[in-house]
Amino acid sequence: MTDYVNPDVKEGWTGPGRRDGTILPMKPEDDALHIDVGAKNQFEWWYFDCHLEGGSTLVAFFYAAYPNPGLDQGKIAVELTLLRPDGRKTQKIIKYKKTDFYASREKPDVKIGENYMKVEFTDDGLLVYEIFLEDEDLMFHLTYKAQVKGWKPGTGYSHFADLGHFAWVVPFPRASVTGTIRDGDKTIDVTGVSYHDHNWLNFSFDSIIEYWMWGRIYSENYTVSYAYIQCNDKVDRHVVKVLMGAKGSEVFLSSGEYDFTKDDFEYSEAAGHSFPRTISITVPGELEAKLDVSKVYEAVNMLDTFPKALAVIAKYILRLRPGYFRLNSNFTLKVTQDGVTSEEKGSTLHEIVTFKQLGPKE
Repeated sequence: MTDYVNPDVKEGWTGPGRRDGTILPMKPEDDALHIDVGAKNQFEWWYFDCHLEGGSTLVAFFYAAYPNPGLDQGKIAVELTLLRPDGRKTQKIIKYKKTDFYASREKPDVKIGENYMKVEFTDDGLLVYEIFLEDEDLMFHLTYKAQVKGWKPGTGYSHFADLGHFAWVVPFPRASVTGTIRDGDKTIDVTGVSYHDHNWLNFSFDSIIEYWMWGRIYSENYTVSYAYIQCNDKVDRHVVKVLMGAKGSEVFLSSGEYDFTKDDFEYSEAAGHSFPRTISITVPGELEAKLDVSKVYEAVNMLDTFPKALAVIAKYILRLRPGYFRLNSNFTLKVTQDGVTSEEKGSTLHEIVTFKQLGPKE
């Protein structure tokens, strides 16, 4: 099925078409602060995740303005999540005052309370990040050494006519991570593989976006990062698609010209939504990927996290059905370069966030 393209939605590709003939390099200011903190309908955050040896997953956010619907929307905050191999999850969101917040507009340098993020620039373009976040139950102190150079799809921006803009950059699509975490009263040295991206926008997510599916693939020689964003009727159901392919540390593919299919939907009682058990991605003649879900790590009905009165307003007046999935899939990846096709396999994490009913109901 061909995705509809609204001519009034301007994506930042260098061209020709919806892809980058010239891949623009990341600049230090791309991962710096962009919004006016505290301004209405301006949101920005820095995201890190780590898949650790031993099977745990860590997620960390630095929020200049929290984007999700609810009472915390627009708040300055940090978030720490630890998902253990047995499925137990600890998630903490700690809010701060504006006087507790600092962020540079020239480079990635953020401080929220005693929590911080900073970077070391290197001659080879493979950045080194350090982050520290702490709560009474969790602490993350981690160092990331990029294995793939930073990437942004075109300029990083999508402009939705006069409704606003959304920006997405990926300072490291893949990195090794080492450091220390504290889980309750237990301190643990950790190693693993990690990812970092950065987003900012000047509209409320649910006002334009219906759902998005996002993930990446780490194989022995290749790294793939993708996002598929389904917009609503305000922009004629335009679909934003971005995809990066890298071999070793170098990005060779930056495109929105790919086919994205979703099959074998399964209903989740916990989330109140269905999710596709199979996702296929095809860049004709260049890349093919198939993801088959092997495990559902998280399935969340986000209305359950709202205060009762707000949940009623969101569901019955705003007609929102926010849901979230974190999935583990087995993948097959085929990459064709210079007439030679390579095939690699493995497992990967990917996510779905939706604000409307996704897939068939039970």
